[in-house]
Amino acid sequence: MSADVECLVVGAGVVGLACARSLADRGHEVMVLERNDRIGVEISSRNSEVIHAGLYYPKGSLRARLCVSGKAMLYAFCDENGVAARRCGKLLVATSEAELPRLDAIAQTAAQNGVGDLVRLGATDVHALEPEVACVAALLSPSTGVVDSHGLMAALEGHLTSRGGSVVLSTTVTAIARKADGDFVVETLSGGVATPIFARNLVIAAGLGGTDVARTLFRGGGTYTPPATYTAKGHYFSLSGRAPFRHLVYPMPDGAWLGVHLTLDVAGQAKFGPDIAWTDDIDYEFEDQDGARAARFYREIRRYWPALPDGALHPGYTGIRPKIYRAGEPAADFAIHGPQTHGMERLIALYGIESPGLTSSLAIGEMVAGMLVQV
Repeated sequence: MSADVECLVVGAGVVGLACARSLADRGHEVMVLERNDRIGVEISSRNSEVIHAGLYYPKGSLRARLCVSGKAMLYAFCDENGVAARRCGKLLVATSEAELPRLDAIAQTAAQNGVGDLVRLGATDVHALEPEVACVAALLSPSTGVVDSHGLMAALEGHLTSRGGSVVLSTTVTAIARKADGDFVVETLSGGVATPIFARNLVIAAGLGGTDVARTLFRGGGTYTPPATYTAKGHYFSLSGRAPFRHLVYPMPDGAWLGVHLTLDVAGQAKFGPDIAWTDDIDYEFEDQDGARAARFYREIRRYWPALPDGALHPGYTGIRPKIYRAGEPAADFAIHGPQTHGMERLIALYGIESPGLTSSLAIGEMVAGMLVQV
């Protein structure tokens, strides 16, 4: 039996759509399956919408390489397709003398990653840019910005469909198997109806469900096991009124967590977050019944914005991040597994694509399409 589709992508978040767009650009027939009734309603629409510069990630890592190249690709794509994006810049602030060595270390890492536009600022320089920010020193990252993630995903979907591709919503992948001829049998469920789809090539970009989907294919044992995914919940508070800032403001990172930072959306509205709460559940409820979370946010924010007024923060939204490391462990690199890793031709599986996944999305798409072409 011949395949129903040449390339099947599981997951219509920003990464899955970027992979599908890159494959369609190369002339492939592409179908994307999404378990929700809209594109990008999980990770891709519940984040900070920041276009990262590539400051934090270890030299040579996929996070570093794909962030730096993806940033340039993303700005160009937004310009060419009318997607709202703003190169507003970011201040990474040291609020005490004890944090200065970490600030210097981040500057060195950024330089190793090819980020050549950082500017070291003293407290007086920062005050001239952002009078409300309190710090002893900072790094200014001019190429950091923000993007309308929903507009970006709509544009990617438009590119795909204009090239003959399709996105099929409300369709859950329940199992995957490999036929004797090498094609994939993808079992799906939609509206209570089970339907198999036969695909020549397969990309698993299922975000929070990536590990579970891949395990249905590799459950027979062997030397390859999909990495476990651990979920971490992040809460965002919104700020009442207009923010007195023109730049994003980030504190020093705490291990793999970038701290409670100030971000601005493309319209200039401010939000703070995320925090990090490891969880076993995918639950988007905003949890702050006793006010302890808000109190922590006020305390963290006032380290760099002492004048934050009482009562200015209001519950915003939450997001769930797919992490392939546990609490307390160093942040793992993106996992983009092809045949050299799992031993199965014409399959690319992605795991742990969290920050800077949005920034890196177009570069990830190009990488995945290139890997499939090679096999």
